[in-house]
Amino acid sequence: MKDGSFITLGIETSCDETSAAVVTDGRNILSNIILSQTEWHERFGGVVPEIASRKHLESICAVVEKALLEAGVGFKDVDLVAVTNGPGLIGALLVGVSYAKAVAYAIKKPLIGVNHIEGHIYANFLENDFEPPFVCLVVSGGHTHLIHMRDHGLYEVLGRTLDDAAGEAFDKIARALGLGYPGGPLIDKIAKSGDENAIAFPVAHIKDGALDFSFSGLKSAVLNFLNNSRQRGVQVKVEDVAASFQKAVVTALVENTLEAAKRVNSKVIALAGGVAANSRLRGELLNRTGGDLEVRFPPVKLCTDNAAMIACAGYYRYKQGFSSDLFLDAYANLRLF
Repeated sequence: MKDGSFITLGIETSCDETSAAVVTDGRNILSNIILSQTEWHERFGGVVPEIASRKHLESICAVVEKALLEAGVGFKDVDLVAVTNGPGLIGALLVGVSYAKAVAYAIKKPLIGVNHIEGHIYANFLENDFEPPFVCLVVSGGHTHLIHMRDHGLYEVLGRTLDDAAGEAFDKIARALGLGYPGGPLIDKIAKSGDENAIAFPVAHIKDGALDFSFSGLKSAVLNFLNNSRQRGVQVKVEDVAASFQKAVVTALVENTLEAAKRVNSKVIALAGGVAANSRLRGELLNRTGGDLEVRFPPVKLCTDNAAMIACAGYYRYKQGFSSDLFLDAYANLRLF
């Protein structure tokens, strides 16, 4: 029931989660429905774009209806429709964008496209009393970015991955270790019983003081270690490989993030994205800051792709005077600015 609050309907279909959320005044989550496609993709060891698109088509109507029902509102109560329009899988994005445009047109309410990376950053604003400026490490299956958020809508990209994203590396190594998909949570879990100092995997340091990341060399080092061990008939302890690999990834992420905060004189660091749920990453950042810096991260349920973060980001963009028209399109490689 409409009570005077500003209601945003958020829609997220950038990869393999079909999600819809209802958020009031940018931060209060009334519903956040996430339909995962993991069971359809895990047999392939990763997301199959064609399957993802088809599953979004099958699910989007029911997911939105469930979000509205759980929130106790109807389409007539919605003030703004926010949707992810990139970056992501183009076919998957088009499902969400097309649906959102149809809804906005039908209910005659504003529409706004949201950058998926920006959405992850805004997950920190949900369930937290939090304001910019801060440095944010956005780390997921498809993205690894270091971003200085100066104010709402004002960003500076301090670093990004030059090849594989950290989450992508987790998935590939998990597959090589026979752990399954998605790789991040599985490696995080098994690494707890391993020795992270058992194998000295390389940590890439980019020349010229750049804050960019590179995980392809680390990935190759782990695969070469596994192949060489098997060729020599050496028994590999999966827990040690997982823990040592995870340590190398976390070391690169934490070192660059701390350096970024130092360079822009930021007293606050935030985490965002699926890998932000990694316990080793959270623990290391807290340990390394030693109380000198404030470290924020979203609840685990808001780290992975979800529509509440899109609704939140869309609300703030709209309040800044931005909006989209019905010619809004999807862009697989949409940049943050």
